[in-house]
Amino acid sequence: MGCVRRPRLVASDVDGTLLDPDARVTDRTARAVTSVVASGTPFVLVSGRPPRWIAPVAKPLDLTGYAVCANGAVLYDCGREEVVAVHGLLKPELLHDIAHALDKALPGCRLATERVGTGADHDMRNFVIEPDYHNPWGDSEGRTGPRAEVLGHPAIKLLVSHRGMTSGEMADAVNALFDRDVDVTYSSSGGLVELSAHGITKATGLADVAERLDVERERVIAFGDMPNDVEMLRWAGHGVAMSAYLGDKIAHSILQGREEASSRNDNPFAQIPFPNAPLGLYNGRPWFLPFAGAWYKLLDWIS
Repeated sequence: MGCVRRPRLVASDVDGTLLDPDARVTDRTARAVTSVVASGTPFVLVSGRPPRWIAPVAKPLDLTGYAVCANGAVLYDCGREEVVAVHGLLKPELLHDIAHALDKALPGCRLATERVGTGADHDMRNFVIEPDYHNPWGDSEGRTGPRAEVLGHPAIKLLVSHRGMTSGEMADAVNALFDRDVDVTYSSSGGLVELSAHGITKATGLADVAERLDVERERVIAFGDMPNDVEMLRWAGHGVAMSAYLGDKIAHSILQGREEASSRNDNPFAQIPFPNAPLGLYNGRPWFLPFAGAWYKLLDWIS
């Protein structure tokens, strides 16, 4: 095995990856982040969260650098609490066209838009929701307004909720409608999908950060756990799929067989070849992944 070079940039998804199931940073994780920062290596939050949801994670960890927000649409400076760059705004005309198509494909869906200003928007002026919009996290934040108001201004994300469907089912239906106008992803299974401008992903946001910090792609390590992390994990020199949603999909693909799982797209990494280990301990099917995940979950719980 060749030597492993220390990464020059560490990037992590937030919910389900950096945070535990209770939405807290464990002591063990906090020590790891502190160690990375103390070594002089930038630690970058890469999240579907808007800027206003970054401070509760960044401040306890003393992170003052960049955060990629809204699945790559916004670059945010945690220390200065200001938006640095915005990519891929959805124009009102496109939002109305999308909404018209969604009403036919997903009857009963409700919409919300995430806009962006120059700061964190702690008073939530930029998050506008329809009546009966469903948030799977159970909170009621957002400024309620009629659909004309929801769709009437440029937005970085269009969020679509449906109480009678899973996020995966919704994503399949929405992907069948739109080809190159928007990209569809989700970070929860609770009936919510997020639409952003085509080509805007966590990978493009992280690439922007790497360029600003003069870090080559091969020296970036990234961690994630959901479908909205896949592009980032593929882009980074070393991508780590956490043993949560995505890790669970990969584990199931191992149990069901690579070819069958690959045909259903359960495992986005199924076609990537892996080297064999000596003694036949590893032949391309990482049977040890569920056990490794369980071990580190136990360590997190103990800590």
